[in-house]
Amino acid sequence: MEKIKEILSRGVEEVIDREHLAKKLFLGKPLRIKLGIDPTSPNIHIGRAIPLLKLRDFQNLGHKVVLIIGDGTGVIGDTSDKDSERPMLDVKTIKQNRKTYVKQAEKILDIKKCEIKYNSVWLKKLGYSEIGNQADQFSLHEMIMRENIKKRLDEGKRISFRELLYPLMQGYDSVAVKADVELGGTDQRFNLLAGRNLQKYYGQEPQDIITNPLIEGTDGRKMSSSWGNTINLFDSSDEMFGKTMSLPDELIIKYFTLVTRVPMAEIEKIKKMLNPRDQKARLAFEIVKIYHGEKSAQKAEEEFNKIFRDKEMPTEMTEFEINKEEIFYPELIYVSGAASSTSVAKRLIVDGAVEIDNKKDKEWRKIIKIKDGMVVRVGKRRFVKIKLKK
Repeated sequence: MEKIKEILSRGVEEVIDREHLAKKLFLGKPLRIKLGIDPTSPNIHIGRAIPLLKLRDFQNLGHKVVLIIGDGTGVIGDTSDKDSERPMLDVKTIKQNRKTYVKQAEKILDIKKCEIKYNSVWLKKLGYSEIGNQADQFSLHEMIMRENIKKRLDEGKRISFRELLYPLMQGYDSVAVKADVELGGTDQRFNLLAGRNLQKYYGQEPQDIITNPLIEGTDGRKMSSSWGNTINLFDSSDEMFGKTMSLPDELIIKYFTLVTRVPMAEIEKIKKMLNPRDQKARLAFEIVKIYHGEKSAQKAEEEFNKIFRDKEMPTEMTEFEINKEEIFYPELIYVSGAASSTSVAKRLIVDGAVEIDNKKDKEWRKIIKIKDGMVVRVGKRRFVKIKLKK
């Protein structure tokens, strides 16, 4: 009973229909719980872990998890949280992005007990007649009064007709898998309700809905792969720990609640800790433990303290071998893999983000003399040891 209450409350913004869903859960009837993830990026970030952890909670109560990889919807693109038109992605990109999605989800879910579906299977079979019938269940007014769409219309921004088809596609997913419950972020509310409408049209019982709050990234803005402020499920333990430690202090308790399963009573105790750094260190430990295990979490914490508290070099770092004794400063940063281009390297140097052997030099117009074993540091966590090829 307590687990059911927590499912309906922890990290939950809204439940539709709460009374209906609570009754089903208390009766113990196995339900089909659906979550769809579009592979618009190669990485699943920790914002997606909010509904994935909720899926695991349902799984632990004996319900059937249906994970949909949106290789059909991903091509069209969901505009629910976008301020401008989302470009279509080609099928090749989607196929490339989706390659490790199941492996990433497996870090949270018991994949052997999941149904894994790809929605291109049923979406590509639909013709104009069927899509027309689905579209007839919605008015244009409903579509354009969605907050994000209305805002763009008011600002005179272009909205493609393609974007208005997305809710139909996501809604039809619920019909295809006969979902009892669908999970999604608050930005997905219209799409989730579209599933209820289409299920009624096809003679199915409408799914219940659980929405979760969206989470901010490492820079305090909404977490987004396009902004590079994500903590990814495939990040290394050290990278995951370091990114968590860089979060704004005001996000600590929100992260504990949404992306960990530390008991709520324990979180109340953590709130009373005087030093936000101690709170954040515990948060980073708990997050790394979920994805890499407790030993890796301990090791990541030790390594973080070694670098940032004790000001020592990391135990392990990338090595780059070079056969030049002298090299242009930005070129060294680029060819060693510490920057994506020489122009980016130049900007990092000017911004004071680059150190060589613990010395910062913002003068980019210079030649660097290579010393075997010298260490290049870019930003807080990127270290490269330079080896002189003899």
